[in-house]
Amino acid sequence: MTREELIARTAQLVEEGVRLEANPSLGALRTWLQLSDDLLSRAWGSMDRYHLTWLQVGRPTSIVRGRPMHEDEAAGYVREVAAAKTAVLRMSLDAVGRLRMPFVGETAEAAGDGGTGGSGGTGGSGGTGPTRLR
Repeated sequence: MTREELIARTAQLVEEGVRLEANPSLGALRTWLQLSDDLLSRAWGSMDRYHLTWLQVGRPTSIVRGRPMHEDEAAGYVREVAAAKTAVLRMSLDAVGRLRMPFVGETAEAAGDGGTGGSGGTGGSGGTGPTRLR
């Protein structure tokens, strides 16, 4: 995946997150979460349970248990989750766009940008191996 592809796909998911906040739908949320999880995992690597818990993405503050959610509860849930995940996507977009951070799925042609943006490049692997940031 090139940097431009990642930026375009992430921007599209951010726009969809904003639409979900304005017009909540549980079905659309599930699809959008899967697409965004797949893209973030491809670009930055998979997250372990510690990181997912730390982010609290998809874990609303007030969960209804033991019964179906009412329409207004479902809408609130979708809005809360969409807002949190959209914030994560915006951080990813900033990291790859403005900060020019190397990412796991970066292809060799994208890595050949001369190393702009701090540490630059992808560590001599031509952009095919994972990049770990600590």
